[in-house]
Amino acid sequence: MLRVIFLAVLVMAGLAGLGFWFLTVPDRIEPSQIAALTEGDLQNGERIFWAGGCTSCHAAPKSEGDDRLKLVGGVELVTPFGTFVAPNISQDNKDGIGEWALADFANAMQRGVSPDGRHYYPSFPYASYARMKLSDIADLFAYLKTLPDVGGAAPDHQLGFPFNIRRGLGLWKLLYLSDQKVIALDGADGPASRGQYLVEGPGHCGECHTPRDPIGGPDTSNWLAGAVAAEGKGKIPNITSGEGGIGEWQAKDIAYYLETGFTPDFDTAGGAMVEVQQNMAKLPAEDREAIAAYLKSVPARANGY
Repeated sequence: MLRVIFLAVLVMAGLAGLGFWFLTVPDRIEPSQIAALTEGDLQNGERIFWAGGCTSCHAAPKSEGDDRLKLVGGVELVTPFGTFVAPNISQDNKDGIGEWALADFANAMQRGVSPDGRHYYPSFPYASYARMKLSDIADLFAYLKTLPDVGGAAPDHQLGFPFNIRRGLGLWKLLYLSDQKVIALDGADGPASRGQYLVEGPGHCGECHTPRDPIGGPDTSNWLAGAVAAEGKGKIPNITSGEGGIGEWQAKDIAYYLETGFTPDFDTAGGAMVEVQQNMAKLPAEDREAIAAYLKSVPARANGY
């Protein structure tokens, strides 16, 4: 009898392991979708580059001026799950992404999968980039090709068990990785629609401004309602029109803040928002106005922290 029970347990464990393995297989974009893309548009690629704030994580800490375009990585994000380190994404063939094909880049951006088939950690905000247009990703890739190649590999992540087991991220992706819009807007066109794309996609604003559940997934029912900082210290503000948010700001105030860093009451951007604002200032005015229009359309929520 014990032998039968033992064998049954082994079979169940084997089936569970097999199920886990298949559920966590890295998912990739269909090659035909990549093949259909045209040569990247550099001007739009630069626009997406600043919208995405690539320098904020991938330039060396405290870089200024042209050094912000040297994407050597090294910025550390200290979280309850461990310390994540932004990698070198310069054009260096050895330490960066100089040898990547567009398919490698697109799968990293939208599926969180490395060229060698490993899951990336969602400290790389691919859960937002999954909402991007593939054409914009191709344009961004083309623009990155124009930036300097800088040698030097960033340090590895510092993670303990079980967070150092990447395979399990396949389950996380099943729960949180989606190309669907977060909220529904009344109008399908207009500035707010463009703003939605920028905020929910390349701008990845929800990654910081939305509270997370115990396993690090965004609580979209409190979209942009503010959150405890990922590092566990400080709070990221509510940017909805709800209590504690920016309800008293007009759309023009938001656009002006993104351009200059000045709030309606003459305060200035602080903390991590300083670099975000500097990136947003490089966008065309119409993009900042679109972001403002979208934020005024987001359902009001009380502070999410």
